[in-house]
Amino acid sequence: MPMSATEHSGPVRLGRRTKELVRRLRPGDIAIIDHADLDRVSAEELLESGVSVVVNVAGSASGRFPNPGPLELVRGGVCLIDAPGAELFEQLSDGELVTVRGAALYRNGDRLAEGNVLEVRDLERALADQQSRVTEALESFAENTMRFLREEGKLLAAGIPFPALRTRFRDRHALVIARGPGFKRDLRIVRPYIRDFKPVLVAVDGGADALLETGLVPDVIVGDMDSVTDAALRSGAELLVHAYPDGREPGAARLVRLGLPFSTVAAPGISEDVALLLAHDKGAELIVAVGTHFNLVEFLERNRSGMSSTFVTRLKVGEILVDAKGVSRLVSRRIGVAPLLAFVAAGLAGIATAIAVSPGLRNVIDLLVGDVRRVLGL
Repeated sequence: MPMSATEHSGPVRLGRRTKELVRRLRPGDIAIIDHADLDRVSAEELLESGVSVVVNVAGSASGRFPNPGPLELVRGGVCLIDAPGAELFEQLSDGELVTVRGAALYRNGDRLAEGNVLEVRDLERALADQQSRVTEALESFAENTMRFLREEGKLLAAGIPFPALRTRFRDRHALVIARGPGFKRDLRIVRPYIRDFKPVLVAVDGGADALLETGLVPDVIVGDMDSVTDAALRSGAELLVHAYPDGREPGAARLVRLGLPFSTVAAPGISEDVALLLAHDKGAELIVAVGTHFNLVEFLERNRSGMSSTFVTRLKVGEILVDAKGVSRLVSRRIGVAPLLAFVAAGLAGIATAIAVSPGLRNVIDLLVGDVRRVLGL
């Protein structure tokens, strides 16, 4: 249960971008975030970090859509305090020791801010109410999708001019991993598939770090390079910066600063759609998706008002696209040598035991051995 009625002291870690902050968190830390509508992926990563308390200077659940992120975090045992408008980023420095008592934050006995501790029962009730009103969000979402589809759809359907890459996709499987809900769990599911089929590994931004954590190295990293570590960018993968139709290249400046070579592609929509279209355009035989977004809540979590690019992308690559959760059907069922030898050994042991306990069977075996020796002249 969350620590709403207890006191906790520890070092404070501040980060306005939660996906970057989680890489610095350690068990027992107190995290200060600025994250309106805390999404499920961020909640999962905060839980994995072992953080004890999270203080959000924005509203963790605005109510504009069914958002399970805050509930997942609190159910995991983290104390989540909403303190909208608190000036903690101006008052605190990273690493300072602070104390959380109830819903208030103290430094050296001085109260800096006080908010509301989010409780499981309240979040469950709010989530149920939001789910009952999801039709309103769906209608607005559909209208925006159709409006953007007229513009983005034409560009995507006509094809994106991808640059030449060293990585060969033709007649190979491609695995595209994005930083979506459950993406680390799904990546573990497909490890046998990766071992057997050796697909091209295409990471979308922070998906590259998930690959490295499991001992895998991405072949290509696609995105605006805002949620991927320097270590992943230096892993040797080809880097493809997702630029926007208006010419903005948000990831290019960082790669120039790091001195890393990269290519650029201009396309509407989100980076994971660009990654899927890249694999399709380069001739992949099959595309397996890990952590990609497609349902209404996932898009609203990302503050997307429509999904035209994803809609068109799925129409274009759908015949060769497989979700990671169904990939077990693709895994080779080959029997290895070790299990086969163990099976044979078990069978021989059983036969030896039967002979040892049965005099009649030993006599039959002796007669057969004698016949074979006579035939062979031994």
